[in-house]
Amino acid sequence: MTTSPPGTDISQRSSLQTLKGLLPFLSPYKMQFVLAGIALLVAAGATLAIPYAFRQMIDLGFGGGDHSIKHVDLTFIALFGVACVLGIATAARFYMVSWLGERVTADIRDAVYSHVVTQSPEFFETTQTGEVLSRLTTDTTLIQTVVGTSISMALRNFLLFLGGLVMLFVTSPKLSSIIIVMLAVVVLPIILFGRRVRTLSRDSQDRIADASAIAGEILNAMPTVQAFTHEHIEAQRFSGSVEGAFNTAMRRIRARSLLTLIAILLIFGAIVFVLWLGAHAVMQGRMSGGELGQFILYASIVAGAVGALSEVMGDAQRAAGATERLLELIEVQSPIQNPAPDQVLRLPVRAEHDASGAALSLQGLEFHYPSRPNTAALSALDLDIRPGETVAIVGSSGAGKTTLFQMLLRFYDPQRGEIRLDGVNIRQLSLHDLRAAIGIVPQDTIIFSANAMENIRYGRADATDAEVIAAAKMAAAHEFIERLPESYQSFLGERGVRLSGGQRQRIAIARALLKNPPLLLLDEATSALDAESERLVQGALEVAMQGRTTLIIAHRLATVQRANRIIVMEHGKIVETGTHASLVEQGGVYAKLAALQFDLHKNEE
Repeated sequence: MTTSPPGTDISQRSSLQTLKGLLPFLSPYKMQFVLAGIALLVAAGATLAIPYAFRQMIDLGFGGGDHSIKHVDLTFIALFGVACVLGIATAARFYMVSWLGERVTADIRDAVYSHVVTQSPEFFETTQTGEVLSRLTTDTTLIQTVVGTSISMALRNFLLFLGGLVMLFVTSPKLSSIIIVMLAVVVLPIILFGRRVRTLSRDSQDRIADASAIAGEILNAMPTVQAFTHEHIEAQRFSGSVEGAFNTAMRRIRARSLLTLIAILLIFGAIVFVLWLGAHAVMQGRMSGGELGQFILYASIVAGAVGALSEVMGDAQRAAGATERLLELIEVQSPIQNPAPDQVLRLPVRAEHDASGAALSLQGLEFHYPSRPNTAALSALDLDIRPGETVAIVGSSGAGKTTLFQMLLRFYDPQRGEIRLDGVNIRQLSLHDLRAAIGIVPQDTIIFSANAMENIRYGRADATDAEVIAAAKMAAAHEFIERLPESYQSFLGERGVRLSGGQRQRIAIARALLKNPPLLLLDEATSALDAESERLVQGALEVAMQGRTTLIIAHRLATVQRANRIIVMEHGKIVETGTHASLVEQGGVYAKLAALQFDLHKNEE
């Protein structure tokens, strides 16, 4: 899968550069960031005021006498006031940044999903659904941690670090200089290990996505898995994937643990050494006890800030890996694009629900699938279809019949040639207008996890219940739907597992009839029906096809004998054209297929 534009290598960006990709999602909420920033400044200021209060208490309060007691009382009242300010500011900051984390994460999920559903089938041929779902869930959760917690923690600890550092120099420039040199030593391992953690974080997320992809694939194919008694094999395959994810995560955890160990040893080693020097300064009279106490507290704040920043850096590294993967999805561009707004043309305006047919013209089509560039799926294909004409397309598997339907829907664009609908090149139509003018009954029917009413209404979202029921009656689906426990409100199960193959196909036919498009594509529309249902649906389809341009793909020739014209395809080319009778008389490919099928039916009888 091509996941980044030419000349861009997302994996080579720094964490900061990668996280900049989140700015478009953060910018709409500037006011919330300002409010969180104000709360952050107040909380940091209150924290930095506490050591100064302790110094006042030690130096002025422990001197003895009533005045000292009064000063201690005032100091503790002031400390309580500072604590109140700190509590309110911290709560406000937590609320605002948590809201931002949830809001931005929801926006990212919406943006990624909205982008993914516009991709062409080529994208889904090379990308596993489980991987996309992992990015929408696990990766966005990591980003939520950064936006909702880590950014705030980083800013808070950065402010405490700067403020504490300034106050250290105010308290004792000599001791502060020593601490600065020692803290500089801490930065190097953080930077080195941070890069390692980022790489391992991305690998960990990739392994989780692989496990999700395997689980999604197998859960959607459980009847097949159980029919071939592969439950144990598939469980082992998933277990191996999970173990791979676990081992990758453990490498990341070991790197983070080592980073934490080094940071703590260096930071507290520096503090202990500086405090030893400070204790000697107090004993020699060069510092007061209050100044040393103040210095210790500020040093603790600075050290704590550095430690917290190292933790935040680890979270940022993980989030950078997740952001990379999400940006890859967002940056993928579908090869099938809408024309520029100023170049969009419209189909002839029709009265609502007017099934007046559509003229269709295919001129010199040539197409190779991206995965099979050396094999032509369609080659030099020319075809003109009149409005209201019913054309059947027959041929062996791989002849290019389904590919032709995909061309009409612009799931793919041909490398050469053009398709015109009502005289308009379909590349000059918006994808919405083009596909709104086409109804399709696919061979593999998709039933959504909803009730029967909503599954049929998928054909036209604004249809009334009465229109849905009328379409179901035309598709011979009304009777079996009425027998369901809750009739049209019955839940059909995931992927329609509560329905037979024939019932699912009749739902799909009802969906297409409800859409009532000028161009109807039937891809083996009756292949899953028994003889009785096929007669019912065939009659309904014949009514629906009247005055409507219809293309039918069928292997069973009995379903295409009444077509106005039959097109015979082989290896992506049209090899024969005519009616059923004329093609039989020619004695060519169609005649051989017909003889084989009809002789077989006679033998069965």
